[in-house]
Amino acid sequence: MLPSSTICAVSTPSGQGGIAVIRISGDRAIAACNNLFIPVRKGISLTDPSVKNKIIFGNVVKANKVIDEVLVTVFRAPSSYTGEDTVEISCHGSPFIQQEILKLLLANGCRMATAGEFTQRAFLNGKLDLSQAEAVGDLIASSSAAAHRMAMQQMRGHYSSMFARLRDDLLHFATMMELELDFSEEEVEFADRRQLLSLASHIEDVINRLSGSFATGNVIKNGIPVAIIGETNAGKSTLLNRLLHEERAIVSDVHGTTRDAIEDTVVMGGVLFRFIDTAGIRNTADRLELLGIERTFRKMEEAAVILWVIDLTGNGILPEAIYEKTHLSDTQQLILVLNKADRLPPECLPEKQAMYQAGHHDVVVISAQSGAGMDKLEEKLIACIPATGENDVIVSNLRHYEALTKASEAVRQVIRGLETGAPGDLIVQDVRECINQLGQITGQQIHTEEVLRNIFRNFCIGK
Repeated sequence: MLPSSTICAVSTPSGQGGIAVIRISGDRAIAACNNLFIPVRKGISLTDPSVKNKIIFGNVVKANKVIDEVLVTVFRAPSSYTGEDTVEISCHGSPFIQQEILKLLLANGCRMATAGEFTQRAFLNGKLDLSQAEAVGDLIASSSAAAHRMAMQQMRGHYSSMFARLRDDLLHFATMMELELDFSEEEVEFADRRQLLSLASHIEDVINRLSGSFATGNVIKNGIPVAIIGETNAGKSTLLNRLLHEERAIVSDVHGTTRDAIEDTVVMGGVLFRFIDTAGIRNTADRLELLGIERTFRKMEEAAVILWVIDLTGNGILPEAIYEKTHLSDTQQLILVLNKADRLPPECLPEKQAMYQAGHHDVVVISAQSGAGMDKLEEKLIACIPATGENDVIVSNLRHYEALTKASEAVRQVIRGLETGAPGDLIVQDVRECINQLGQITGQQIHTEEVLRNIFRNFCIGK
């Protein structure tokens, strides 16, 4: 599966900019670039073995015509991102210049890279394991400080080294038990069953802790979903606009203006929040509005945090009714947002606030129109961010979560087998299954091109 062709691609975002970087990797990378590049300083050739980890200024030339002044950086194998000879050409950001250079590279034996192919080659050449390679994609896509921190930790290998230690311990015991099978007639015991049971229990605890972190990792990676719920004209759309600091939703005094869910994101406290404005809840015969209300309840079920907006100037839905409508799960949080406080006589506010706090709900008083109280609401939202330590290993990848779930089942089988005195060959089979599933995470058991294509297909071209 080791690649033999030389690939090229623009690694910077498409479009026009100050500069663009074109990356080339493979056996012919240096020779291909040498054919189209003339250094300003005489006597320098990219093919000279002494030219490595250096930046050289010169011109890209086509038929004796200068296409652009560029900087060329040469990395020789194995000291490169992919582990292959790699060249990066920094040119001006004109799309025309980029295309001309790519055409010259194609004419010199290169081919266009597919999505994620540079990182895939880094994995195949042993520069990264699979979990680190996937972390590269997460790092590029990170849109908050927490997501960035999580991806960086995984890319630096702390995540991988933990799985490697677990696999090595299991592999050692599997080897000892298989050795016993070779000497079954002599009834020799190489593996201490009590130690193996203790190890299996420890591994089960670690795996369960990791798989349990997936819910946290998923919201850090994709954003904490926050549903803005309430009756019509409670000020939900105004609140969304205030949270996003832009006019994202239409605001009107007409009941039932919002017919569909409107979503947008914003970063608070270093974490991405996904706010969802929903159709107002009321009794109506309008079929379109009813569809919107049905969608409101679906979004409520999917949300990690529910902001129930209450119009303080109206009768307002009672806390008991809110509780009946939300049907909160153990992982969901409800915040009652008492809106339009600026329109309520000051002497009436304490009574209203006390009524809603009597149900032991999280309550915040705001005016979405003026912005009063928004700082308090943002504080409550930030308090909803899952607590994580600086060095906590958090699973955010669904593929890893599925592998951990299967590994957990396999190690439970090992524990049951040891406790019931099951034959050694059956226990070894379950140990091997657990080893295999842990190996799936770092890529030690993945050997098919189809699986790798599936993993890297969501990467950008040039990475």
